[in-house]
Amino acid sequence: MSCFACGSRLKDPPRRSGHSMRSRSLSGIVDSLETEKRALSPDGERSGGSGACEFDRGRGFGRVYKGYLESGQVVAIKQLNREGVQGSREFLVECLMLIMLHHPNLVTLIGYCAEGEERLLVYEYMSQGSLEGHLFDVPPNKEPLDWNTRIKIALGAAKGLTYLHDTVNPPVIYRDLKSSNILLDDDFNPKLSDFGLAKLGPVGDNTHVLTRVMGTYGYCAPDYAMSGKLNVKSDVYSFGVVLLEIITGRQAVDFSKEFDEQKLIEWSRPFLNDRRRIIQLADPLLQGCFPRRALYKLAVIISLCLHGKPHLRPTMRDVTAALDHVASQPYISDANRKNYCSTPLPLPPNIPTWSH
Repeated sequence: MSCFACGSRLKDPPRRSGHSMRSRSLSGIVDSLETEKRALSPDGERSGGSGACEFDRGRGFGRVYKGYLESGQVVAIKQLNREGVQGSREFLVECLMLIMLHHPNLVTLIGYCAEGEERLLVYEYMSQGSLEGHLFDVPPNKEPLDWNTRIKIALGAAKGLTYLHDTVNPPVIYRDLKSSNILLDDDFNPKLSDFGLAKLGPVGDNTHVLTRVMGTYGYCAPDYAMSGKLNVKSDVYSFGVVLLEIITGRQAVDFSKEFDEQKLIEWSRPFLNDRRRIIQLADPLLQGCFPRRALYKLAVIISLCLHGKPHLRPTMRDVTAALDHVASQPYISDANRKNYCSTPLPLPPNIPTWSH
């Protein structure tokens, strides 16, 4: 396969000192690479494939394969779609971002290949795949994520976004946060991946950058989708959607469900707005094994992240602090805590698609 042949000619990304991005040079480069306008659309086909293919992103900008370097290191090789200018821009933006950005909760770029029409990006291999694969349509023989692991993943993803928004200068707006872009290592430590849509945020007195609407249907902030005005609070909204997926085990958009349950935000709103019904948000696969207070706190965090007015959404730093507090009070299953996990919670009669 050609991607392995290019592996011997991989170019190592240059090392960078410090966390500040050189705003003038990089801003100019990234702004000039803005991709052509395209409508928001559902994600398309789910992950899958055969042979060497590990993930098929369907709607996305390429496929990801599992491969090996000469040293024996296992890597993920992303082969971008050959879509001319758009594919090249996507490749360059992602290369630039990952060369400049370094954080434990961002995927590491090992090298890249640009030869002829081939565009390959080589990353560290994340053995547990994406968060999406552990939340939705979990097969009976696969262990579902427990409560503490879900909180760990949410907290790590929040830390990655906080780094992009607060530490990097100028801030970086991720713009495509979703469960399929959160990858997990052996210990379920999360790392944000796929930076092809990332955009440098506003600087100085500017409150937003005006840009073409890009993203994934169901995760994109409605204010950004309607106006094209992008700021870090657009990422906060997307994080609220992902956090809602984490606690419910439901997809942001699922057209296989009944009409009134297809859009997660609309389905969840009555439960988020009624403290007596918040418990009904919990993923049935948790089987009642979670702290009730923590679920209430997460419902508040989600509601704030999904606020219709961007300026009233919290910062990712505040969200991270709140999740850190939730993580400090983990669910403990033992004889003294049987009241938390004795039998599965009764399922609400008005949600027939849930099952034990």
